Amino acid sequence: MNKLWIVLTYAVFTVLLIIPLAKMTTAAFSGGLGTLGDALSRPEALHAFMMTALVVVTVTILNTLLGMMTAVYLVRGNWMSRWLRRLLNSIVDLPYAVSPVIGGLMIVLLLGPGSAAGTFFDHIGFKIVYAFPGMVIATLFVTFPLMVREVMPVLQEIGTLQEEAASTLGAYSWTTFWKVTWPSIRWAVIYGVVLTIARALGEFGAVLVVSGNIINRTQTATTLIYQDVENFNVTSANGAALVLAAFSIGLMLMMEWAKKRRGVH
Repeated sequence: MNKLWIVLTYAVFTVLLIIPLAKMTTAAFSGGLGTLGDALSRPEALHAFMMTALVVVTVTILNTLLGMMTAVYLVRGNWMSRWLRRLLNSIVDLPYAVSPVIGGLMIVLLLGPGSAAGTFFDHIGFKIVYAFPGMVIATLFVTFPLMVREVMPVLQEIGTLQEEAASTLGAYSWTTFWKVTWPSIRWAVIYGVVLTIARALGEFGAVLVVSGNIINRTQTATTLIYQDVENFNVTSANGAALVLAAFSIGLMLMMEWAKKRRGVH
């Protein structure tokens, strides 16, 4: 029975991951390196990859800072009542329960041109929806729980004794964080960063709704792939998808290295 389950597991893994990845790779190279190079060096493709990189970098920085702060407040925030803590915990998990498309639609309704906030920002010359800020907000909404859920268990495990001892000895809160808390949570933060980058790279639904998929303005790599598929430009779509897949696989390998590195220390 155990061997049967092992075989079934490998079969599902092969059907869902290995075969599609192999098919995508062969399709990307079906026209030769020249065709693949032309597809990836198109102006719209270069702009889409640049926009994806900008969104990923911005979201990763914001998610790291906000995620760590939220995790610390949820675990160490003694000033919070129990119901408030439960409410915030539920809000953190909201992106897991809500479709990214719905999240993008919520952002459009709250900050779009037809909303009061969107009209105000348009009047001061700061466009959110169908522009870079909206894409960042949509991606941040989707990735926000990743950092929080990586850091919180570590904070709960290490307890507060060392931090209380540092405070008793006169250390400031910032010093206590960097000297006591940070060494204990740094690997969890690294895992959170890797997961955030990988998730932000592949985000599609929320970004598609918020960005408007405007070529050479708000188009990301994932929405470019969607457009190429719609236009039956399969080779170009597979080429761009292969680049994103290779980068994501590299990130996962980096996370495995980080886990082994953590085991060494």
